[in-house]
Amino acid sequence: MTLPQVAGHEASTERVRAHERAIADVVEAYAALPSDAPVRLAKRTSNLFRRREEGPATRLDVSALHGVVELDEDAATARVGGMTTYEELVDALLPRGFVPLVVPQLRTITIGGAVTGLGIEAASFRNGLPHESVLEMRILTGTGEVVTARPTGEHADLFRAFPNSYGSLGYALDLVIELERARPYVALRHVRFDSVADLSTAIGHVMDEGTWERERVDFVDGVVFGEREAYLSLGRWTDDVEGQPRPSDYTGARIFYRSLQERRHDVLTAHDYLWRWDTDWFWCSRAFGAQHPVVRRLWPRRLLRSDVYWKIVAFENRHGVMSTLDAWRGRPPRERVVQDVEIPLGNLAAFMTWFLREVPIRPVWLCPIRLRPNAVGSRDGLDGATTDGPPWPLYPMRRDERYVNVGFWSTVAIEDGRVDGDVNRAVEDEVTRLGGHKSLYSDAYYDAETFDSLYGGAAYAPVKRRYDPDGRFPTLYEKAVKAR
Repeated sequence: MTLPQVAGHEASTERVRAHERAIADVVEAYAALPSDAPVRLAKRTSNLFRRREEGPATRLDVSALHGVVELDEDAATARVGGMTTYEELVDALLPRGFVPLVVPQLRTITIGGAVTGLGIEAASFRNGLPHESVLEMRILTGTGEVVTARPTGEHADLFRAFPNSYGSLGYALDLVIELERARPYVALRHVRFDSVADLSTAIGHVMDEGTWERERVDFVDGVVFGEREAYLSLGRWTDDVEGQPRPSDYTGARIFYRSLQERRHDVLTAHDYLWRWDTDWFWCSRAFGAQHPVVRRLWPRRLLRSDVYWKIVAFENRHGVMSTLDAWRGRPPRERVVQDVEIPLGNLAAFMTWFLREVPIRPVWLCPIRLRPNAVGSRDGLDGATTDGPPWPLYPMRRDERYVNVGFWSTVAIEDGRVDGDVNRAVEDEVTRLGGHKSLYSDAYYDAETFDSLYGGAAYAPVKRRYDPDGRFPTLYEKAVKAR
């Protein structure tokens, strides 16, 4: 995207006008929808993994609300459409030397989806969650009104409740976000640990000091391959390839997650680092044979992408081809266990000990995370913020706590005497017992009372009544657990 530069602030008049027309069209389309059916976004793809009940619904097309509308390089901020994918953001901003503060791992995640849902990445130990870099957002509410929500002022309640509301309070039409300066490359160190306890200690040091062995750390995540094999991948921005003949390429034959076991040092372009997990959907592409050397050679490089794999999964969910074949072969049915959970760092070793014993899924992704102490929406003294309460009530992480996201994405056999959902329920119970939280993009099994206690029900209810009094959007519980 090319826009004219004016004193550090970039905005194409025609681009702004087109964006405002698109917003007006969405408002008009929403007003024309029948009021007796739930409203859903008309989207071709999704990064959600909840099963959805079929039923009457009206579709709202907001696809025109994408792209960078304005870029202010001096202030390091941008106004972007709510349906802008992070791939679009990176393509527009990285050539100008900027990136969002947190770039979730998958290309087709939209910024509106990451803010109303949850997004994390290896910068989250210093930059927190995507919604913490939002300065303001225009939201289409259930009443059909467009409101501008900021940390203070008339709609501060919506600003704080919007994260983790999953479209149950409204849709983000556009957002103003903070950016950070990028460098051309990211240099990596892959550090092995023989136990999760030792790895947890190292995570604590990196989160507290921002360094490892006196070297700056800008990014940190990790992979657990087993009880005695775990790695932290420590990255830092850099201007050159630091002694390598060229940056590594994991977009073709080579597979990134395997490099953690094979190399101690590496360098990637900034672009390839941001999408290092997308090429193989972390490691989930192996389920489709995409990591087999022969298949890899035949699989077009442009189709080594998470959204391609997601479409394969969606096809299987609709038609059950593989599950039918497995049943014909006498194999047991399988339960989908696709989850991301936040565990307090002090309880990470306990959770992983339980998980590695009880759940046969390997590898497992780890990503340290904590709320930004200087984020606009997290500062004490703003409307609705207190020193002892969670700044984001629908995902009540504590501001003084260090967390580690644990991601595991696969299926497990349903053993004799067990039913579909048992493993997920056990995960939910263990996460709650250890003071953690579970992301709601996938299957959830909580009863309504437990759900409200874990996901800010008391704060959610008055905001829902104010901005969607007629229930045009399903409630958060209906969306996350009832899958409506």
